[in-house]
Amino acid sequence: MKHLIVTADDVGLHRGMTLGVIRAHRQGIVTACSVVGCGAELDHAVDRLRDCPALDVGAHLMLVEGRPLSPPSSVPTLVTSDGGFVQDYRLFVARYARGRVSLSDVEAELRAQLECVLASGLSPCHLNGHQHVHVLPRVFEIVLRLAAEYRIPYVRIPDDRVPAGVPIGRRAAVALLRGLARRARRLARAAGLYVNDATIGIAQAGHLDASRLGRLLPAVAGVTELVTHPGVDGAEIGRSWDWGYEWDAETGALCDPAIAAALSDRGIELVGVRAAVA
Repeated sequence: MKHLIVTADDVGLHRGMTLGVIRAHRQGIVTACSVVGCGAELDHAVDRLRDCPALDVGAHLMLVEGRPLSPPSSVPTLVTSDGGFVQDYRLFVARYARGRVSLSDVEAELRAQLECVLASGLSPCHLNGHQHVHVLPRVFEIVLRLAAEYRIPYVRIPDDRVPAGVPIGRRAAVALLRGLARRARRLARAAGLYVNDATIGIAQAGHLDASRLGRLLPAVAGVTELVTHPGVDGAEIGRSWDWGYEWDAETGALCDPAIAAALSDRGIELVGVRAAVA
């Protein structure tokens, strides 16, 4: 049997992102979402999620972009001169590779984010990372410890199936991520955690219209996680988060009845995280 978890990331970063996720859950195929503990709009997100009991909530751990929950002076290796995180995963990886990221800083900040999500009344059942830096060696070991401590049974492994037509630079970056992900999968399974067999959607993050999404479905096998970024009023979101994402188009694709029909035709069962680990 082929099972597909459809996860929408970035809940709590911007109200438009959160509202897009909820629309794609109520009217479409989204079964899980990832909440940013240090998101500026976390309170708004928590309020809206109370009305979505079937949407499986997880924590979207952030070490890149945005601002930490910890006082910047207490996590100095994670921040820049303005007290915010570095603005790109490549900058974080370069700092990490030079030994300039303190693992104690990482653990303190990720713990603070998890505690914030829990204090809001949400009960996260899965973990993943913004820009997927959670699978970096040593960082992932911290994530595993936190998952065990907080009894969170599932961690995303960003082992993406890249479709044809993806630019070569993006394809190379995803290939490097896949190598880290496969190491992380071995560690997670050894620790007794549940993980997905594959992901789809990462290579085309923020640009999943209905046509692109439909072409990803043949890659679904075992437990596959579709990683998505829906939103409403993308022009407004873009004023705060200049990623060039097509948030509204992605919301429309996830709500397109033709996609739900294609899943049925291919014998793909939509599941949430809790069902996948049951």
